[in-house]
Amino acid sequence: MPASYVIDMDGVIYHGHRLIPGAEDFVARLKAGGHKFLFLTNNSQWTPRDLRYRLESLGISVDESAFHTSALATAEFLRQQRPGGSAFVIGGAGLTNALYEAGYTLTERDPDYVVVGDTRSYDFEKIERATRLILGGARFLATNLDLTGPSEDGIQPACGALVAPIELASGKKAYFLGKPNPLMMRTALKKMGAHASESYMVGDRMDTDIIAGTEAGMRTILVLSGVSTPETIEAYPFRPTHVYEDVGKIPVEELG
Repeated sequence: MPASYVIDMDGVIYHGHRLIPGAEDFVARLKAGGHKFLFLTNNSQWTPRDLRYRLESLGISVDESAFHTSALATAEFLRQQRPGGSAFVIGGAGLTNALYEAGYTLTERDPDYVVVGDTRSYDFEKIERATRLILGGARFLATNLDLTGPSEDGIQPACGALVAPIELASGKKAYFLGKPNPLMMRTALKKMGAHASESYMVGDRMDTDIIAGTEAGMRTILVLSGVSTPETIEAYPFRPTHVYEDVGKIPVEELG
């Protein structure tokens, strides 16, 4: 049976609105080889529809079902933990839509949870509101712990950087649902109908993608088109199974 692939997006398939060389060919070879694959992203701003449109505009056509985000993982976690609960949300449409679809009510009054995700809409008032709600008893969740992420203009702040001021002000630590939390990998594999031992995690970050795949029992592929470099690999006690310059260099036919 052909191997399955869980593939990070930012820094692996694209930078902002620029497709990384070899990405279109990589996806075409996965399709031709009959491989199951799922695009996985810690960025919680976007809905699967947004992501499908973005890839289509870059020349890669896949169904909405081919995407799994930290927002979807967070919504699934909340649906299981407290069905029909409520949340105060700092985040984009990807997160708010996922919570609505999970049956959650979004509110600023006595929510069960404060949930923070990636967003460009972030200000002092939201930090203040989140802090007071957490001190009032709301549980504190965040979609991912990435401090930064790649873009076509360079490194940009990510969810972990938005969470930090609220953690400092409230004295409470957030529980992060995205990579490297193994829960996200398990929900992704379940969605794809694949076994960890027969799957590859493809990513550009040692501290999220590669450790998440390793801890989930998957083989891992690090690409050097995003955040991590050959030098940063040496800083970690674990290693990727394979390292390639970009996804276009991954020999899908040889890996199985």
